[in-house]
Amino acid sequence: MKFFCIMNPKLLFTFFFIGIISTFAQTKVSGHVFDEDNQPVSFANVIFKGSTQGTITDENGKFYMESTDTWTALTVSFLGYETLNVPLEKKVNYDLNFVLKEEAAQLSQVFIVAGKQSKKNNPAIDLLRKIWEHKRKNGLKHFNQFEYNKYEKVEFDINTIDSALIKSKLFRGMEFVFNEVDTSNVTGKTYLPIFINEAVSTVYGDNVIKKEKEVLNGNKNSGFSDNQIIIDFVDDLYSDYDIYDNYLNFFDKSFVSPLSRTGINTYNYVLKDSAFIENKWCYNIIYYPRRKNELTFKGDFWVADSTYAIKEINLQASKSANINWVKEIYIEQEFDVLNDSIFLVKRDYMMSDFAFNKKEKSRGVYGKRTTLYDNYKFDIEKNKKFYETEVYNYDKDIYDRDDSFWTENRLEALNKDEKGVYKMLDTLKTVKKFKRLYNLGSILASGYIEFNELPLDYGPIFSTFGFNEVEGMRLRAGGRTYFGKNDLWRLEGFLAYGFKDDKFKYGISGKWLIDKKNRFIISGGNRRDVEQTGASLTTSTDVLGRSLASSSVVGTGANDKLTSINLTSLAVEMEPWRNVVFRIGGNYRTLSSASPTFSLDYNTPTGVESDIKQYESTFSVSYFPQRKMTGFGVERFNANDDYASIFAQVSRGDKSLLSSDFDYTKVQFSYIQPWLVGGLGRLTTTIEAGKTFGEVPLGLLSAIPGNQSYFSIYNTFSQLDYYEFVSDTYTSLQLEHNFNGRFFSRIPFLRKLNLREIVGIRGVWGEISNENKLLNNVPSNPNNFELIAPNDKMYYEYSFGVGNIFKVFRIDFNFRGNYLDEVKNPNARKFGITGSFGFHF
Repeated sequence: MKFFCIMNPKLLFTFFFIGIISTFAQTKVSGHVFDEDNQPVSFANVIFKGSTQGTITDENGKFYMESTDTWTALTVSFLGYETLNVPLEKKVNYDLNFVLKEEAAQLSQVFIVAGKQSKKNNPAIDLLRKIWEHKRKNGLKHFNQFEYNKYEKVEFDINTIDSALIKSKLFRGMEFVFNEVDTSNVTGKTYLPIFINEAVSTVYGDNVIKKEKEVLNGNKNSGFSDNQIIIDFVDDLYSDYDIYDNYLNFFDKSFVSPLSRTGINTYNYVLKDSAFIENKWCYNIIYYPRRKNELTFKGDFWVADSTYAIKEINLQASKSANINWVKEIYIEQEFDVLNDSIFLVKRDYMMSDFAFNKKEKSRGVYGKRTTLYDNYKFDIEKNKKFYETEVYNYDKDIYDRDDSFWTENRLEALNKDEKGVYKMLDTLKTVKKFKRLYNLGSILASGYIEFNELPLDYGPIFSTFGFNEVEGMRLRAGGRTYFGKNDLWRLEGFLAYGFKDDKFKYGISGKWLIDKKNRFIISGGNRRDVEQTGASLTTSTDVLGRSLASSSVVGTGANDKLTSINLTSLAVEMEPWRNVVFRIGGNYRTLSSASPTFSLDYNTPTGVESDIKQYESTFSVSYFPQRKMTGFGVERFNANDDYASIFAQVSRGDKSLLSSDFDYTKVQFSYIQPWLVGGLGRLTTTIEAGKTFGEVPLGLLSAIPGNQSYFSIYNTFSQLDYYEFVSDTYTSLQLEHNFNGRFFSRIPFLRKLNLREIVGIRGVWGEISNENKLLNNVPSNPNNFELIAPNDKMYYEYSFGVGNIFKVFRIDFNFRGNYLDEVKNPNARKFGITGSFGFHF
């Protein structure tokens, strides 16, 4: 089985299984705690009597907890109230209500956690400032070098398993899976584990040179074990974080840390308690958000009184936080004390509840990660070369460790239910009904239909239909070879037919990974098709690539400026260093107008020509800092999307080869960078520049990418028509900022809609030489048009967007900033509306 990326396949995979899918703990209890005025008591202590196992109530006075032991009573307490001891008559006790009475001797000092807390004379805030002062002296930053062992367990569970689901027709023949149902000790919901991945590694770091390296020693998984996309999904969401940072990044968003220097303006803090924890006197501070709908947490932490280091902390995302598809986020961290002063993390637990909506009874999927740390060592210096990341480091033995290895290296033993999952899922994968469901999920996420009898996939299915002015309705069928996720070679191809032009189009390509260590790849192919060229400034290296502009069903004007292209390419590429890719290629293309209303004519010494025949050699360098990839075959897949992309290319056209028509040299550069700007959201910036040296026709010039569709397409100009501006020299800048609802959340009547405000500005400057203007000026052709570049001043446009409409839609209102002269540009579009849809957190 396998998945490939379209839109956001990680989310598509998760949502496909939501709502599709007992062994109980010994003691379970849930309920509410109220005062005598029937008001909820927030952050009250609830523990099993005679134990240290317990929890605190949330801001609504609600709690849930469980234990593998049998307990017969609860103790409920809160400062200023009488302690309540409650017998438990059954092992499972849900929806209990407790009323706490104020202590007569302390009526004048009742402790209430509600509303906004004062920032002045607040001892909790005084302690917070001490934490800020000491945070650089705590943890691993205290040492020049460090190393430690790390054990990580990632689990996916389908939750809210009830009798109606168990008896449904969907699970007929698969009822045995419910033998592994368990109950969450955080949410109190039943869940069914469907995936477990375990990893043991050793982490090395050097704070002097600011380098870190993680060496994987063993990996084991169950469930959809041959589908790396699930592991990537959880690892990307649950990337490592430091609670001392001002912002904690999860789900592509920045949550304000309760230990942040801006926390005073974001959270309320209350000093609740103090006690000895492992012989260290610690203070307990409760925190909760000052405002709703912001990316914040609620919870409490214990801080040591001398080092001001965190001993324990828990974080629970506010239910009102503007984040889609996530009902719960819960985090726990525990720290060990080293040398009586330095605190080092020993356990990290994070759980998220993914669901279509945030209703209490809605079904969803848990994603859980437990990480344990042990065997810390310090100040053991290693050579700088040790930290150099290898391009290829796949070791099959790592994935085939025996049971003795896991018994020795697990820092936390699997419980009974987790052990049962390995066996249950092996059985489940043999059930035909489950295979059909799994294959349907694969099709939705990858866009390909696989044939188990053949090493072949059909697709992508989302390209089956298209429409443009030249082809009319277009049908396309395609496929690819697929033996496994780490195939060393792959062939792809398609056949398409246009009902209006009554012509077939086709394409075929192949690639072969010759050397794994340096990822030396040979690729090539041929395509004959109709295309909207000039849809992007940077040339694509995919011989089968085709832009959305070529097939948009509806648009702001006629989509008739299309080109018939016959492209043959051959290239070699290698990755000698991680995320640095060199590529040398050659391509030969013929270009001609595909429409009677569009001209590619140009002047020659012997007359006017319409077709272009051109050989071009290219050399490019791509750099993707912080990119994480998965897989080791000829095709790999991104495990994250928050990395920069830097691209530089030199292309050389040569008349002496293959009877080509032109000599020229083209240089291009692009830099795309996403930025998480703390609590202000996400900014994406793009810089592109290029220049063509030599005289070339329209088909080889750089058209400024317009957008006549009604889709919001990044890196295009929404108010430009195709070929409205054409250049041989250009520089463009695009900025798009998504505030993630920071301002809408403060408007009462918009708050519940969780809308997100998006602003963008796009600009481009370019010029075209007089020689290129003369070359392309053919007055005898009525469809010939004057080539204009935005050289008088930079062309710009700006937009205001509203995102997250019904969680999936976005609308942009686009405004053209200049080049609006009614004489020179009578058809210039001053204003337009575009939209898009997709799954985003």
